[in-house]
Amino acid sequence: MYIYVQVGTDRRNELVQHFSYASMSRHQPADIVVVDYGLGNLRSATRGLERAGATVTISDNPDRLETGDGIVLPGVGAFSEGMENAGPFRDALAAAANREQPIFGICLGMQMLLSSSEEAAHAGEGEVEGLDFIPGHNRRFEGSIKVPHMGWNELQVDRHHPILDGVDGEYAYFVHSYYADPDDTEAIAATTEYGDAFPAVIANESGTIFGTQFHPEKSGETGLQILHNFVDYCVK
Repeated sequence: MYIYVQVGTDRRNELVQHFSYASMSRHQPADIVVVDYGLGNLRSATRGLERAGATVTISDNPDRLETGDGIVLPGVGAFSEGMENAGPFRDALAAAANREQPIFGICLGMQMLLSSSEEAAHAGEGEVEGLDFIPGHNRRFEGSIKVPHMGWNELQVDRHHPILDGVDGEYAYFVHSYYADPDDTEAIAATTEYGDAFPAVIANESGTIFGTQFHPEKSGETGLQILHNFVDYCVK
């Protein structure tokens, strides 16, 4: 049974306006800041995030990080160069980590979340400090396998994390010569195999800082699912 209640024009307009604002607030897209520190395929990451429903700002201003719902730290290239270029962002990223603002590192950006990397020493550049948000070291692939590792690999989810919903057993695209080796194995959220198993996704204890060794923006529907999950995570 339906009951109709007649209301005056002013009250009806007020109700329409109220529910319109409520609907807008429920569907407000996540505001994601992509860090521009001079390395990384920013446009590709931005397009992927926009496809996932986010509003994206590429910024070289550390102060902009504070206003976003989430932060993406992309990256392609050498660890030492990445840390040097990202120097002006170090304090802003640390502040974001302290307030548990989601930080998503991609490829080199993920490696920069750790404490250090063999890459700097391998290049004769000595010890280079990472962000140290997830204690650990980046190591070079060894043995007879071809380096860099390039190709599609199956993901095995080892620890629940919201960004990994719906991707267990799916494939993602990797291009890298070094892999993460966290001090605490609980930081490993997903693995894959190239020679031996290695971490494909890592996350800190609270889950607010995480990274993928693969490129979600280049990983088809699997990557889009992860980006959707990230965008949803940032507005919950």
